[in-house]
Amino acid sequence: MTKHILIVDDEPRMRRFVRMNLELEDLRVSEASDGLEAIRKVREEMPDLVVLDVEMPNLDGFETLAEIRRASPVPVIILTVRGEEDERIKGLDLGADDYVTKPFSARELVSRINAVLRRVQLSSPVERTSRIDVDERLSVDFDRREVLINGEPVKMRPTEYRLLHYFLQNPGRMLSHEQLLSNVWGPEYVDDNQLLRLYVTYLRQKIEPDPSNPRYIFNERGVGYRFMDFKR
Repeated sequence: MTKHILIVDDEPRMRRFVRMNLELEDLRVSEASDGLEAIRKVREEMPDLVVLDVEMPNLDGFETLAEIRRASPVPVIILTVRGEEDERIKGLDLGADDYVTKPFSARELVSRINAVLRRVQLSSPVERTSRIDVDERLSVDFDRREVLINGEPVKMRPTEYRLLHYFLQNPGRMLSHEQLLSNVWGPEYVDDNQLLRLYVTYLRQKIEPDPSNPRYIFNERGVGYRFMDFKR
């Protein structure tokens, strides 16, 4: 089925540019010129993905994203200004699935949209076992898609879960940045080491007893990451 993309930007020229290029890819597009209209359209139209500009008057992109997340799990790509790392991190913290920095090419945006839509479709990977007990503290119940710390479920973003799942499939192996980015995010992301570092940090904060002294996820500078070999 044709995917429905909602573009949220207060600049008509930007909306027209994005709409034209997405429609060339046979995507169905609707528009919102501000955050309030975006929240209403998310509820009424149930788009497959939202492209959301951060810099908007009145209700900015972050406030809009927070409201969208209260109403819907719809994937969101935020548009940020190049070099504004704090904006990207804040957007990911609020639940954005990805970001694209301005100025961007239509090809880059379409590639990111397709990658996020693929991740959503693959968010329930086929499991080889119904449960893994990493140690006495950390377990993953794949049937329920639950990560458990001392028996208590820990809330995970879909991408965090996919990253942990890939680590668990490869215990004790040194996984390169390129391997992780390609398998968890998609081949379009193989150079985005910053995105990988952010999500490893998020994952450590949720599963490590002491994130500054990792017990599960180890890194080798310039090479990649390794998850503890719990199968030994």
